[in-house]
Amino acid sequence: MKNSEQLSRLLITVGLLIVIALPFVARSVDTQDIVEVHARMAESGGWMPGTIQAQTGIPLYLRLTSDDVMHGFAIGQSDNPAVDVLPGKITEVTVAFDKPGTYTYYCTRWCGPNHWRMRGTIEVTGNEMPSSQAINPPLYIKLNLDIDTPHLASATPAVIPDAQRGAIFSALLPDSYLLPDYYLSHSPAQVYLDVQVDPALATLSNSDLWGLVAYIWQSNTTPEGLTEGQRLFAQNCAACHGETGNGDGVFSADINALAGKYPANFSDPASLLGAGPALLQGKILRGGMGTGMPSWGPIFTNQQTWDLVSYLYTFQFK
Repeated sequence: MKNSEQLSRLLITVGLLIVIALPFVARSVDTQDIVEVHARMAESGGWMPGTIQAQTGIPLYLRLTSDDVMHGFAIGQSDNPAVDVLPGKITEVTVAFDKPGTYTYYCTRWCGPNHWRMRGTIEVTGNEMPSSQAINPPLYIKLNLDIDTPHLASATPAVIPDAQRGAIFSALLPDSYLLPDYYLSHSPAQVYLDVQVDPALATLSNSDLWGLVAYIWQSNTTPEGLTEGQRLFAQNCAACHGETGNGDGVFSADINALAGKYPANFSDPASLLGAGPALLQGKILRGGMGTGMPSWGPIFTNQQTWDLVSYLYTFQFK
């Protein structure tokens, strides 16, 4: 009987200790999984901390706050929506990763001319075996394109090329011009020079030929892709390049002061029509050396880069 009473008392005591300790244990577990992230303008240090550790399959809890102006927070190449980070307020975000790797988080608000420098990394580890698939280099590297040298168009249209006009003559167009590989590796000006000497198109005027060029470009995108490209441009590019692509965004003068040149003017046919899709994607992926143009490779997915490239040509085609 005495042993039974002692065992009962022991069990009750252990149970009470567990009940008392549970809130403290839970609080400890919750706290160690939370990372507090402070946003500051790039000149003041940017994101703090600049590197965050995470594991696959385990939620990462973030408490975001700004120490100066409004910022935004997003993780590149992920489906997590961007959130605003307000001065003096806390924004809580929970994210999870199913693949190990290094992810880039960045500011989505135009907080200053060095806004693009507000980037940090999330290093995700896990038990998954690393992929044995060989890294596929971007197309501009495969084509050995020099993306830093100016590529001025050797021919430009007298009026804005109209894809609908080109569609009228599309039955005359040899299929080779519509192949994705041809489109990606040639500039609009190069395509114009090719169709200009093609016997199958000898009866067409220069305006009709440029219409065919616009038709080829239209055939290599979709309305959904153009919509996504427009969204990406407005969110990430317009502050420097301008809403209409004229290179006159709100930070264009600051970029000129920092880099000694203004952002690219996509409304200039001599400039844009001399650049092929692979070249433009290369500039987006790697950034422009010495131009103030940031690298968007860690931010955009591959499809997003092509959507953005397609949208850029809408400044020259209709």
